[in-house]
Amino acid sequence: MRNTRRLFAPGVALTLVLTASFAFATGKSAQKRDPKPTAEDCLACHSDASLTHDVNGKPASLHVDPQAFKDSIHGSMFTCVDCHTDVTSAAHETTPKKISCATCHADEQAAYERSFHAKAVQGGNTHAATCVDCHGSPHELLPAADPKSRVNHARIPATCGACHSQKYVTEDGAQMVASYAASVHGHAVAAGSEKAAVCTDCHGTHEILDAKDSKSSIFKFNVPLTCGKCHDTISKDFQQSIHGQAIALGNWQAPVCTDCHGIHSIKSHLDPNSPVNAANLAQSTCARCHEGMRLSQEFGIEGRRATTYLASYHGLAARNGSQVVANCASCHGVHNILPSSDPRSTINKANLAHTCGQCHPGVTEKFTASKVHVDAPLSADIGSIAVRWIRKFYLSMIFAVIGGMILHNLIIWRAKVIERRKLQTAFVTRMPRRFRWQHATLLTSFFVLVLTGFALGFPNSWFSSMLSLGERMRRLVHRTAAVVLIGVSLYHLFDAVFTREGRKLVRDLFPTLDDVRGAWQNLSYYLGLSSRKPEFPRFTYAEKAEYWALVWGMIVMAVTGVMLWAKVIVGNHMPRWWLDVATAIHYYEAVLATLAIVVWHFYQVFFDPDVYPMNWAWWDGKMTLHHYREEHGLDSATLKEFSADHSEQAEEPEAAEIKHGH
Repeated sequence: MRNTRRLFAPGVALTLVLTASFAFATGKSAQKRDPKPTAEDCLACHSDASLTHDVNGKPASLHVDPQAFKDSIHGSMFTCVDCHTDVTSAAHETTPKKISCATCHADEQAAYERSFHAKAVQGGNTHAATCVDCHGSPHELLPAADPKSRVNHARIPATCGACHSQKYVTEDGAQMVASYAASVHGHAVAAGSEKAAVCTDCHGTHEILDAKDSKSSIFKFNVPLTCGKCHDTISKDFQQSIHGQAIALGNWQAPVCTDCHGIHSIKSHLDPNSPVNAANLAQSTCARCHEGMRLSQEFGIEGRRATTYLASYHGLAARNGSQVVANCASCHGVHNILPSSDPRSTINKANLAHTCGQCHPGVTEKFTASKVHVDAPLSADIGSIAVRWIRKFYLSMIFAVIGGMILHNLIIWRAKVIERRKLQTAFVTRMPRRFRWQHATLLTSFFVLVLTGFALGFPNSWFSSMLSLGERMRRLVHRTAAVVLIGVSLYHLFDAVFTREGRKLVRDLFPTLDDVRGAWQNLSYYLGLSSRKPEFPRFTYAEKAEYWALVWGMIVMAVTGVMLWAKVIVGNHMPRWWLDVATAIHYYEAVLATLAIVVWHFYQVFFDPDVYPMNWAWWDGKMTLHHYREEHGLDSATLKEFSADHSEQAEEPEAAEIKHGH
């Protein structure tokens, strides 16, 4: 045995030595083949700004800024291979696999995958936000506390706005971003506030959901809780209010914070443009729900609350600019609005004296019994009944007394006008009968068009209420009048082309340079700059201007009116904006024409002192000889014709003047 050991001992020793040597050599060789690269090793190449690789035929930068990486949250905690785990050496030949933030941020990734953004990415939307769109490159990522970080509180609006101001997100995205910047929240953030709400405070961070999703923080029924994260006390008051109770019951018609304050454009209640400014509550904000009849039909809540408030002293004073008069919130409260049946309500009968006493010190319960919403439709108390009867009595009295006065004066005025007309024995025929019929038809159809047209443009006007036609009948009357107006215009065109008298009318109405001189001489005379009163031919410059303005207006109104009448045909064959242009032209031309008739034509017919009480030529076609000679002294042909026809009446004063050439 001892000999055997001696025989094998050298071999065993040699084997051990060789094995150890091989293991040492193998280990050393492995260490040389597989070193773990450091950040410095990677940056030796990736700090080169020109380093790129091909992605779908386009060069993509592989540059990493060494200082930016060092300053980033990742650079201070990790090395490159902590994320790029498949990189085993600095001189790698294969492209590293795309890294996933979920490796370290599993919870955040899971929340993101449930978000609206992730679903958009899964649906193929290449614009939808991913981690790097919000946080920035992983090599330069900064902690949220760093003011330079994209997700720093102050920079969140700009980060979200980078995408949401683009049309590929929403058509009105730019306006939405601008609205937030102009809001009370946006101003506070710009001023350095770290508490003012930014996008993520309302929408969430990684799990941003669509507003229609019941789990979304901006889902209608979740809005009070979302706003309550900052406005806790107000949120609690709201939840106890009649609006908050309705929301808790799932009533979609009940308002939440954003229905009154706005969404992105929330402004201070002191801002005149804020929907919760005192001046805007009754006319717009509260009226959106409480003016119509929908709440009445669904829940028995009185409608016309805005109208009846605005008809009261409070409403009239508010519309007149008062900044202290009571508005909706002054009586009903702001966020703590309760029904009058609730003992806690500010408008509960037991609390009215205190509520009214805030503006009217010393009031008693008897004072508070008066109506705030005048003419309330559901009120049936004695006071309201008495007021209604008084109103009916006085409206009847006004109609009877004033109507009687008008009738009395009209009878006397008519008799005096006829008597005065009889004293004027010498007349010049100014307008033949068929021209008077054309004028009467034009006049009637024009005023019907004005009333029925502006009744649509101003539905709350007195003349719209007076007509009370309803839209279907208004449209029918308007279009009938339009057909009549176009018809009489075509008849006049036929008359002007094919009759001798019509052609002469157009020739006499044609503008000349003498009209320009006549206008200057006329104004000079009446301004006292000239002592010589100018004379005019058959038509003055003012009458010519009116006639051709009428021709132009008729063409414009007829063309645009027919386009709007046949809007389906026009819209199917022309760009839609043609109808918008036609609507604008039709409306403004109507305004221009109406004002021109009132200011220009009515002056010549009614308000000119020389023709008082009116120029009767539109009625019987005649002007007195004296007035015609004063206005149209250059129309020698007409004056000679008159003189020849009335030579036997030379003994009359006016005819004698003609014979003697005066």
